[in-house]
Amino acid sequence: MRTDEMHAIRLRDVSRVHGSGDHAVTALDRVSLAFPQGTFTAVMGPSGSGKSTLLQCAAGLDRPTAGTVTVGGTELTGLSETRLTLLRRDRIGFVFQAFNLLPALTAEQNVALPLLLAGRRPARAEVREVLERVGLGARAKHRPAELSGGQQQRVALARALITRPDVLFGDEPTGALDSQTGRQVLGLLRGMVDTDGQTVVMVTHDPVAASYADRVVFLVDGRVHGELAGTTAEDIAARMTRLESDPDTRPMTGAEAFPC
Repeated sequence: MRTDEMHAIRLRDVSRVHGSGDHAVTALDRVSLAFPQGTFTAVMGPSGSGKSTLLQCAAGLDRPTAGTVTVGGTELTGLSETRLTLLRRDRIGFVFQAFNLLPALTAEQNVALPLLLAGRRPARAEVREVLERVGLGARAKHRPAELSGGQQQRVALARALITRPDVLFGDEPTGALDSQTGRQVLGLLRGMVDTDGQTVVMVTHDPVAASYADRVVFLVDGRVHGELAGTTAEDIAARMTRLESDPDTRPMTGAEAFPC
């Protein structure tokens, strides 16, 4: 099997520059990272470090200024906007801090929406199955206003999973939740990795949330500044404190970022 196909997402020397000339801002600076299939990765860094830009480039929501992004065996660089849209629809799921549910639709209708937009009418059993996975089988007929914040985020999670994506991206998915509810959602994500082999990439500012991941990648000024694997929230918080006060960890090279 080709190395790229062993990784759900792979970035090679990815840079993203906004603006030009004296007004140019480098959001990502030659970032090389690999996200193996069936793993949970958290991305952290100080404000303005490039976390959201990394997620957007990796997910095909934004095009890098330089470098390449590969999803499975498909390189995104040369894809037309139509093909890129289809790839995102079929192979990538998104969960954001804002739940982005349509208030007039029930939970099951919100979950079915991505398939309906793709021209496919899902079976009710298929929708109920994914709602059961997130613990909301009994809430299928409820509208967002009738659900708690945690329940709404679980509906958003089910909506992301209905297409059976290769990769699930989360941008602060627990940022709008209280700590107990956030832990429940993180436990669901962890279980999807461990039980179903789902690949999850999550941007977060919360060391507790990051501790659910297999590894934590740190960004500073658009560059990778090391990572931690299998560690505690306390260790993650300590690393973040050092990076915010003095980024004393040298940036990782491309070879270091690509495990064999």
